[in-house]
Amino acid sequence: MSIKIDKTKCIGCQKCKQVCPGNLIRLDKQGKAEIHAAEECWGCASCLKECSQNAIRYYLGADMGGNGTLLYVKDNETTIEWVIDKGDGTTESIIINKSNSNSY
Repeated sequence: MSIKIDKTKCIGCQKCKQVCPGNLIRLDKQGKAEIHAAEECWGCASCLKECSQNAIRYYLGADMGGNGTLLYVKDNETTIEWVIDKGDGTTESIIINKSNSNSY
């Protein structure tokens, strides 16, 4: 499991770095987020939820049934939208009300 960071969208706010439980995100020389030791990523998605610029994508590999799709989060006023960019160019969204976002 790993993440992909789009440095063209990153504003260097460091929120992703602050919430990474594995301390795997750092800033490069240009002040943009990057992941080091990507193989150690736990896949917790904390950084996705904190990134207001949608600069971080979670890689859904074949081992998870994703076949290379990328997942990111849009945080709206009352909802959280999980957006899946599929390898075939299509997009799928799952929208969850924030008041229910931590329910199991």
